[in-house]
Amino acid sequence: MKRNLSLRSALKVALRVGVSAAAVAALPLQISYAASNDGSLVGRITASDQSSLDGISITVRNPETGFTRTVKAESDGSYRFPFLPVGKYIVEGTRNGATLGKLAEVTVGLGTATTADVTVNISNLEEVFVVGTRVVRAVDVRSTESATNLTREDLERLPVDRDIQSVALLAPGLSKGDAGLCSGGNCGVSFGGSSIAENTIYINGLNVTDFYNRVGSSSVPYAFYKEFQVKTGGYSVEFGRTTGGVINAVTRSGTNEFEYGTEVAWKPHSLQSSKKDRYNPDGTQRIIGSYDQYDSTSATFYASGPIVKDKLFFFALYEARDYQPENTNDAGGTLYKAKEDSGFWGAKIDWQINDKNLLELLAFSDENEEVRNAYSFDFVSGGQGPYQQTRYTNNGGLNWSATYTAYLTDNFSAKALYGENNREFSRFSQNDLECNRVRNQRVTPARDLGCTESGSVTARDDTREAARLDFEWVLGAHQLRFGLDHETNTSQYEQYYPGPDRLLYEIYRTNAPTTIEGVALPSGTEYVRTRQNEVDGEFETLNSAYYLEDNWQVTPSLLLNAGLRVEAFDNKNSDGDSYIKMDNMVAPRFGFSWDVKGDSRSKLFGNAGRYFLPVANVINIKQAGGFLDRRVYYYFGGLESFDYNGATKQRPILGAQFAVDDSQGDGTVGDLRGEVDADMDPVYQDELILGFQSMIDDKWSWGVRGIYRKLNNAIDDMEITSTGIICGGEPVEAGYVMANPGRPVTIYSDTNCDGESDGWVTIDTSRAGWAMYDDDGNYVGEVGYSKPKRNYKAIEFMIDRAWDDQWSFNAVYTLSYSKGNAEGPINSDTDFGDTGRTEAFDNPWVNYGSYGYLPNDHRHQLKVRGSYALGEHWEVGGTLTAQSGRPINATGECNPYDDTCFFSFYVFNDDTGQFEQRPRGSAGRTPWIFDLGANVTYRHAFSAANLKVTLAVYNLLNQQRVMEVDEELGSTGVDRNQFYGFGTGYQAPRYAFLTLKLDF
Repeated sequence: MKRNLSLRSALKVALRVGVSAAAVAALPLQISYAASNDGSLVGRITASDQSSLDGISITVRNPETGFTRTVKAESDGSYRFPFLPVGKYIVEGTRNGATLGKLAEVTVGLGTATTADVTVNISNLEEVFVVGTRVVRAVDVRSTESATNLTREDLERLPVDRDIQSVALLAPGLSKGDAGLCSGGNCGVSFGGSSIAENTIYINGLNVTDFYNRVGSSSVPYAFYKEFQVKTGGYSVEFGRTTGGVINAVTRSGTNEFEYGTEVAWKPHSLQSSKKDRYNPDGTQRIIGSYDQYDSTSATFYASGPIVKDKLFFFALYEARDYQPENTNDAGGTLYKAKEDSGFWGAKIDWQINDKNLLELLAFSDENEEVRNAYSFDFVSGGQGPYQQTRYTNNGGLNWSATYTAYLTDNFSAKALYGENNREFSRFSQNDLECNRVRNQRVTPARDLGCTESGSVTARDDTREAARLDFEWVLGAHQLRFGLDHETNTSQYEQYYPGPDRLLYEIYRTNAPTTIEGVALPSGTEYVRTRQNEVDGEFETLNSAYYLEDNWQVTPSLLLNAGLRVEAFDNKNSDGDSYIKMDNMVAPRFGFSWDVKGDSRSKLFGNAGRYFLPVANVINIKQAGGFLDRRVYYYFGGLESFDYNGATKQRPILGAQFAVDDSQGDGTVGDLRGEVDADMDPVYQDELILGFQSMIDDKWSWGVRGIYRKLNNAIDDMEITSTGIICGGEPVEAGYVMANPGRPVTIYSDTNCDGESDGWVTIDTSRAGWAMYDDDGNYVGEVGYSKPKRNYKAIEFMIDRAWDDQWSFNAVYTLSYSKGNAEGPINSDTDFGDTGRTEAFDNPWVNYGSYGYLPNDHRHQLKVRGSYALGEHWEVGGTLTAQSGRPINATGECNPYDDTCFFSFYVFNDDTGQFEQRPRGSAGRTPWIFDLGANVTYRHAFSAANLKVTLAVYNLLNQQRVMEVDEELGSTGVDRNQFYGFGTGYQAPRYAFLTLKLDF
């Protein structure tokens, strides 16, 4: 279309101009660079006759809030708006004070750079009109970051459960963590072969990741969110402290329209399928789940609007909750009935001080209390017995942040954030004060025999104080981004075992000849281990970083990116002294993006980068506090019964004591120079990505991406039984030391054989550190530890059709290989969840011969989602995840090289009397998992309200396949673990979710 008009009519014609390319919804692979809680808009104004466009100014205006900002276009017509709040904008233009009218309508997404290129025809100063506008979101040729963007509107059309973990799992290459590591229903997420403890989560730019153990985060109701972004690789130097991925989200804000509404979400147990019971080959029960059920109801109320029109806005939300789960323990002998009814509140204030200064205030509280009653139970008859105990669990806290944005000039902008993230946790019951926990470890899964099942009595208060500054400065073809951030993470912690004497009693049976603290035990020996495990104190960690990045538009089609992030981690003991301090950690990142055809519709891109992972606060607590870990061993003298609250319970009779081990903590903050490497290197990962992305038309897009990740180091606790100093024919032992396995470790130790530490010793743990003895107990030399290895290789294929008010479709296939001998700071092999204190390097034999496919290796993964509108009122949606199983090990307890018995990749053959190596993953894989979800939605607009009713069904096929098995074989003969290969974690049964939403 082409029409001439006077300058006075330019605006009218501009409003009538057809748009040559519609806005495209995000692909699963979104490429961008923007701050963590906003987006940006970039583009270029060009003249159809290539004439000069000097004097052009571009204005963006948010019609919902009245926010406007104007910048002058560069001499080549390019323009950029950094740090824009997420939302919809109208792009307008002027030339030498004369209006060009409306140029485009755009949606600025979270963490993305939206492109709006405009072509105008200028015959003379009196005749100006717009020829066309291209708005592109699916392919951002100006950056190299890989991410998936999803809005609330996207998710409302899909059967996605109402939590941030379920949203993240829509992204390619992500998988759910093992059931054995779940905490409070949160099993964590593995990004690209990493463990579940390597991710970072942001809400409105505030880091809300659990820094105590790095699994989970502060939680916000689904209705409070506005948009999500899942960063899966190649992210900017603005982001750090992660070797996995980043989950980034922003909350809703107020506008010039007063709005209010409510949403009721209901998960009734009547719409849940029953969990299957699992039995042993002899017919005895193993896992009783058929009585597990829950009712969950939430009612959300929100209100938003202007306090001062075009200036000051509010959004406030309250969610009332009623969650009532019921379940039995695995044995079916105890029934638990719990209730959670704590409400959530959140609020956001946005102040547009003027067109150059913005201020945002966020506050929310996710405090929650669970009250759980326990009763004896007969699962055969389904009869509930006498009351046993009540357990109280409290978690969550108050969180807040303030963010100030200043547009100092057209080309220079700044953003400042300060906030606090608080997470409290406590768990206790009356029984915990009166009863010791008694665990029968002779059966799998282990069973509780006493009058409490609490793992520990714990109280923790974690508070993060976060501050950061971010700047953006455009100098011609260079976009410079730089900034700094600082976090003070403080944990106040107290933990001990329940019971009047604070002891845990565990009953064991050896499946092979075993040695404990030098005492040889024949196969089949039954013994009791009591354990006192306590810590109390305040622990602090300081994490800081600064970064600099240059995005250089070398030509209109080629962008080069170079960034540098320098980090420092400082972990302190309970006395406030630094004990693990690593600084000057340089993380370079490079990338390129080539606009193949020069039309912003297809690109070839790649990047290379390094990422560092901090040491979790759990390490401060477990090793750098007044930590007491005393283990005493007794021969088993049988069981005695006693009555508690009308129920018969059991406790062990202690025989003769035969061993004591308090090497891991005597209750004092010791001289940590002998427990921590004085020259420790950080954990870091290198990543390479090469990909291609293209728009097929204005709705369809496709892409392919290759990824390589390599974990270069680990920090873990190793038992050093030989420092290289020999005293009286015996090596000096250091005990458990935090260090880099397979690398030299420097510790303060006894060098003159007087029993006192007096000098520094360096041990090359790739060759030494573990003392070896012959059959007569004589020291004969030493061996070292394997270096940690983890390599992830993947290729992803994706295709996407954007929602056009009719239908949408998205599919991603990932072929991946995750191989090595170290999963990361979490150990799924043994469900060991203390981040950074895995069992993988407790002695050399744990990892000897362990190289193979790791627990998060799911070779094939297909994720499909889509939605379809059936007329004006009805919509249907669906999701499908098909994922191949994880590797299965066949591990033993002992090794053929010395008399130490511990987790290993060797099993004992009772028939030959020899050990057999069973490499990692040698026992096959768990089955494929198929998870199909479906939903149907009814919408209706009344004169004063919009109604939406949705019924969603998850795991529609009710598949309850095994996802995790017992991997400890022990031996191949009569003493083999009879429960080896039996399932320990399964898919959740089918359930349904009904929501009713009214917006006024």
